[in-house]
Amino acid sequence: MKNLSNAVRLALVSSAAFASGNALAQDTQTQTADANVEKIQVTGSRISRQGAIAPSPVTVLSGESLMNTGAMNIGEVLNELPAFASTYSMGNSGQYIGTAGLNILDLRGMGVDRTLVLVDGKRHVSSSAGSSAVDTNTIPASWIERVEIITGGASAVYGADAVTGVVNFVLKKNIQGFDVSATRGYANDNSYQNEKYQASYGINFDDDRGNIAVSAEYSAQNRLSATENSQTATSYRSIAYAKFYGEERTAEQQDSLAYPDNIYTPNAGLYGINEAGVFDGYSQTFNPDGSLKSNYAGEITDGANCVNCDYLNLSKFTDLQPAFDRTNLNLKGNYDLNDDTLIYAQAKYSRTRAESRGQPAFFFFDPVNTVSIDNPLLDDSVTDYMRNQDLSEITINRMMSDLGRRIEDDERETTRFVLGVEGLVADVWEYEAYLNYGETELERVNRNNLVFANYENALNVKADRFGTAYCADREARLEGCVPVDIFGYQAPSQQAIDYINTTSTGTSTIEQYNAAATISNAGIYELPAGYVGFAAGVEYRKEKSEINEPDNAGGTFFNALGEDRGEYSVEEIFSEVTVPVLYDLPGVELLTVDGAIRIANYSSVGNATSWKLGLDWEVFEDLRLRATRSSALRAPNISELFGEASETFFTVDDPCKTENIAELSADSQGVRQANCAALGVPAEFNSSYDDSSIQGETGGNRELQAEQSVSETIGLVYQPGWFDGFTATVDYWKIELTDAISSVGAQTILDRCADSQSGVDNTYCGLITRNDASEIALIESYALNLAGQEASGIDFELGYDFDALGGAFRSNIIATYLDERKEFPFQENEGEFYQYAGTEGEANWQGTFSLNYDRGDWEASWKTRFIDRVSLYTDQSLALNPNPSSLMENASYAVTDVTVGYNFANGVSVSVGVDNMFNRQLPLGTTGTGSFDGAYDNIGRFGYVTVAYSM
Repeated sequence: MKNLSNAVRLALVSSAAFASGNALAQDTQTQTADANVEKIQVTGSRISRQGAIAPSPVTVLSGESLMNTGAMNIGEVLNELPAFASTYSMGNSGQYIGTAGLNILDLRGMGVDRTLVLVDGKRHVSSSAGSSAVDTNTIPASWIERVEIITGGASAVYGADAVTGVVNFVLKKNIQGFDVSATRGYANDNSYQNEKYQASYGINFDDDRGNIAVSAEYSAQNRLSATENSQTATSYRSIAYAKFYGEERTAEQQDSLAYPDNIYTPNAGLYGINEAGVFDGYSQTFNPDGSLKSNYAGEITDGANCVNCDYLNLSKFTDLQPAFDRTNLNLKGNYDLNDDTLIYAQAKYSRTRAESRGQPAFFFFDPVNTVSIDNPLLDDSVTDYMRNQDLSEITINRMMSDLGRRIEDDERETTRFVLGVEGLVADVWEYEAYLNYGETELERVNRNNLVFANYENALNVKADRFGTAYCADREARLEGCVPVDIFGYQAPSQQAIDYINTTSTGTSTIEQYNAAATISNAGIYELPAGYVGFAAGVEYRKEKSEINEPDNAGGTFFNALGEDRGEYSVEEIFSEVTVPVLYDLPGVELLTVDGAIRIANYSSVGNATSWKLGLDWEVFEDLRLRATRSSALRAPNISELFGEASETFFTVDDPCKTENIAELSADSQGVRQANCAALGVPAEFNSSYDDSSIQGETGGNRELQAEQSVSETIGLVYQPGWFDGFTATVDYWKIELTDAISSVGAQTILDRCADSQSGVDNTYCGLITRNDASEIALIESYALNLAGQEASGIDFELGYDFDALGGAFRSNIIATYLDERKEFPFQENEGEFYQYAGTEGEANWQGTFSLNYDRGDWEASWKTRFIDRVSLYTDQSLALNPNPSSLMENASYAVTDVTVGYNFANGVSVSVGVDNMFNRQLPLGTTGTGSFDGAYDNIGRFGYVTVAYSM
């Protein structure tokens, strides 16, 4: 489209982002007669500069900066920004079933489902069944022009799920020429390596009226085990102070930081269980040939742990990085039907594969793993010991590593198609309409899944008259049972392993149907202060998700999961207006007010309304103030609504035990005694049943309602005329989330039932099932609208461009101060909350500093990322116990990445980079594989080389 009136051009530059989903973009070619508008034109992809001209706080990263890294994908780079939590980075993606290889964004750390991810302002199909979370691995990195990060609630403009903000990946439009690149990278002190290959080709046709482009990307990395990295290879355990030092603390010492409850100790591990088998009070184990061996416990023991002894290092079962590969194929095109009408289409196919390795099956004081003295596979030295100790049977604690570690192979295939038209009507009205369809299919293969019935059959053996062992159960023998020898590491035969283990395959399918139409006029009416901008539109969306669990998962070591199936649809209308109200007054160069509203009708939760109000005040030429207040919503996703009951196990302590009642005050004792009696629990209930691990069920709730949030931002933008090239933005933000969807912890369910002032006829008691002996048999925990969250902080962005040393420097600092991050388990109780600001994963200060230098064909960059020290305990827990451990915090952390590159005249360019140049070690006790420590680098110093060619 070549014709655009000057009035439209002017208003497009000075107004807010419109409801079509496109944030205010850079337009280096736009020329207007207004000197003030001309002043704020941006000529580069500087983060602070783009944010400086946006009506709401916006951070922008150029596609070029995202590509200039050794990271596997763009999600890894975005997670380094202080506004994001590393909830799902590559290193920690395998922490849950079916999530290996996912890289999902989490603004403000308030949950991945509360961050809306768009591509060119449009919805993208989810990559995780039952949720709306988008995997950034599926987005074509080579075509990204920029990424816009709009923080704060933005549901009125973009739709549901934008509780904490929006991440919009803007792709290049007219792609011309051929580009290809190859990157290979290697870690300095371990076996980790990765590779990335990208190719893109685009061409204009029909006298430049049309453009068509295709791209292909492939990237892969190998698996990295914790024992392969010197930072994580050492085994640590927490040892009680009295056990470590051999003496009890005095009463005065018990609350002193110098005398902690536990000592975090190196070269310590589990000796109560190992890969060969442990029995008789941890004292005995087996040699590889099955003969008896004493289990050396060393000088210091604490329960099943010991120091400098025959311990099991659990790090061998931790993978720092999964084996992963990704293939992306993309096709896009557009064509000008005339000067005012353009049609466009996009198609993509993405396949990601990841392997997540966990612990093997294990038995710890489990009666299933009990063998009698007449087991023919027992060595004579073991049976002699048993007779001497008067043992007719032994229960063996054993990690079943020789049966194979549990392995999950996840393969996702995503396809997406977009067809749309955009243009101008009457030379001033812009319109766009599009259809958008996406589908993700996941195949999850769980290998080495132990079948309990087969294992018990293989362990129950007898010997024939020739001394040959056979399975005692006749029916099992007919079904192929093979005796299993578990007496010594690697004792089981391959035939026994094949009989005991099975492979379980589950699948899931996610579908998204999306259609929308918008119309906007950036100059609908001229006021003395400028043009009124207006936009409106309609949108329809349907989400479907289905999880199919394997038929053979029941009765295995793998927890039986529910088969979530469901769908919902939503119809929406929305509008946005921008009104310049004052201009050219003392203290007011220009004052603009903008507002937006979106009304939605969900098939699942009914009607929902979100809105936004904003103020943009240019005080004088160098200073602007901006403020927004918005109401955002998140409708429950399919798993939260339709999730079937899934099996789990809870660690709890029965509040109805007499010993637990005795700990309460007199008034509280009376309430609990009455409630426990009403539940059928007898007086003096001190049953010895094991209530530490109780069977549970988790699932969805079709009565859920939408979450609600209110977000506020207020900030300033300073671009001093006396300091050319400098820009500063400071924005205070606050998000309050109510009716947050959450599940109640098992212990909380028990306590709230037992201590209810209104008796046992309540929601919590209804979630507990007791057997005839009054013992807890089942706890149900389902999603409810009962929690709340609050977060607030200050974002800083400072940028300075200058010329020196014969070249051009570009520098910027992005930092966030997190003032509070509260979670309220029960929103009606405002005094009961967890304050996470300043704890692991929620540092008070985070920031990045980057410096880029260009001189002719040479270019170089420096980036340092900083994370403030964090406590490993909340203030609430420290109020109850001020000195739980000798390891109380993670120290402040900084990682520096550098690159140097050269562009040859023939189109070839070469760059060399080093991530974590100073080989910054992980904080003690972290692996970079959890929800809270994923921000720490677990690869170490990593070098890479990129060779590219453009023509």
